[in-house]
Amino acid sequence: MFTDSHCHLTFPALAESLDSIREAMATAQVTRALCICTTLEEFDQVHGLALRYANFWASAGVHPDNEGVAEPSLDDLLRLGSLPKVVAVGETGLDYFRLNGRSISDMEWQRERFRVHIRAARQLHKPLVIHTRSASGDTLAILREEGETGGTGSAGGVFHCFTESMEVARAALELGFYISFSGILTFKTAQDIRDVAAMVPLDRLLIETDSPYLAPVPFRGKTNNPSYVPYVAQQLAALRGTSVEAIAQASSDNFSRLFGVAENP
Repeated sequence: MFTDSHCHLTFPALAESLDSIREAMATAQVTRALCICTTLEEFDQVHGLALRYANFWASAGVHPDNEGVAEPSLDDLLRLGSLPKVVAVGETGLDYFRLNGRSISDMEWQRERFRVHIRAARQLHKPLVIHTRSASGDTLAILREEGETGGTGSAGGVFHCFTESMEVARAALELGFYISFSGILTFKTAQDIRDVAAMVPLDRLLIETDSPYLAPVPFRGKTNNPSYVPYVAQQLAALRGTSVEAIAQASSDNFSRLFGVAENP
């Protein structure tokens, strides 16, 4: 019924409890999940989950905020992205939130990493999983510069855990991207994000946990896991004046279409 389009099940907070998490997912009718890679070093673990469980899939990529890790080459991403059950490239993008005394111009290494991911996705014909924080202008500009305009040859993908403005959301949609919402949607301070969620067309919307982070109300402050993604769907249903079942069906159909995976593996 529900699909968690973005989770980090190899992170220590969740990896040790995988059996109980999968039981909780089954109880909550969360039938599928995309396990996201954030470093080359963790890829084998992430990919291993996808190979072990029929209802898990994997991505291949290096998070923009990760420093002091192996830098992905185009060949690295093409090789990993071609493996069975790897359905996306990322998590990639730009993050200027923690500059740590540096200027935006000093973050060229991040922009170049992003470009490498985009080029890999286009060659693989697989979608991008985009992370952008305090960097939406450059994120959109680089996507356009690399040819991600929604036309022939575009990789497309999803802006995950969306926290940007209505203007950024409209721009992402114009470029052919999907938009995914997390537990942030349930936070009292997130009215701007709820306004965006009410605007996004139903056929371009995904839901996620980004677990172990950002647990939705009523679990805010606790360790998040994929079994909580129905709470995101509930908030979306209330915003849009529709049923939870309608949100679950639409977001799951969108996941299948974007990532090219079966509804019932």
